[in-house]
Amino acid sequence: MHTELRKTTSERRRRLEERDDHGEQLFAIHIWWPVLGSFDYLHPEYEINDYRDGSRFLDFAYVRPPYRISIEIDGYGPHHKQASRRKFSDDRIRQNQLVLDNWIVVRFSYDDIGERPRQCQQFLQQLLGKLYGLESSEKLALPLPASYRELLRWGQQRERESTFTPKEVQHLLGVSHCTARKYLQHLLQQGLLEQASGHKRIRTYRISSKVAQLII
Repeated sequence: MHTELRKTTSERRRRLEERDDHGEQLFAIHIWWPVLGSFDYLHPEYEINDYRDGSRFLDFAYVRPPYRISIEIDGYGPHHKQASRRKFSDDRIRQNQLVLDNWIVVRFSYDDIGERPRQCQQFLQQLLGKLYGLESSEKLALPLPASYRELLRWGQQRERESTFTPKEVQHLLGVSHCTARKYLQHLLQQGLLEQASGHKRIRTYRISSKVAQLII
């Protein structure tokens, strides 16, 4: 993740790393990143013209032709409990105006981001797959921990037919033999690895063709 952040412009990197709103920071790190593995096209605090001839800011905007997606993070704290009826109404008018301006509006609650992250990730996968077609949906990343991603990238660099053993994975990741086998078994169940040799006990593994269709 930090490598990708360094590739972005300094201003976007600063905004993504130093979000003042905790909910928006959680969304960027725990929802968006595991799904896409990239912050390309994602803009925090995106300024738009207001329907009253002023300007407002979206929490996030995913601007990737031919679509524009507004992503709002809704909290349920003292600020929102005390919001006036006028403010509530104004917010709904603003959302309707975005729809008229051909924006797709998506809202996540703070609680869902913190307590049901997988549900939020699945929604993003389905939405982007629907909007950008089969090719884009196939290129979405599975929400895998960094150690799993490192293993898969390493395996890809060894080429499709190259096999490897649990011991090699153990040394690569600096984990115990038991943990290395646990990682391998998980990726095997996900269809990201294939059994290369062994019957009752797998001796060697290889990367499956499915990995080439994912951002890891």
